[in-house]
Amino acid sequence: MSADAESTLEGWDPGPVEGAALVDVIERAFDYRGDVTLTLDDGRQLDGYLFNRNREVAEPFVQVFERGESAPSTIPYARIRAIRFTGKDTAAGNSYAAWLHRRQAAKAASDT
Repeated sequence: MSADAESTLEGWDPGPVEGAALVDVIERAFDYRGDVTLTLDDGRQLDGYLFNRNREVAEPFVQVFERGESAPSTIPYARIRAIRFTGKDTAAGNSYAAWLHRRQAAKAASDT
């Protein structure tokens, strides 16, 4: 995965994760502005928006607004086997760098 500021996690599937890799993928999912799919230890797949996480408690957890549900779900880290970035990245291309690039391109086009 590129460290480029304009890269997106949309479509990324890091495969099964555990330990430090799981913590890293959860942090990326928390920052992601799209839905993710969690695969749980019982094989269930949960689609939704991961909006909160806490690893500083006795049983670390994530909270997800699950698609089709009215209340958020709380899922312990220990139950998560994989996280896929399946939803559209609503923030892709909306950074200041992307805006500046578009502005410069428009200015160059109008100068010709």
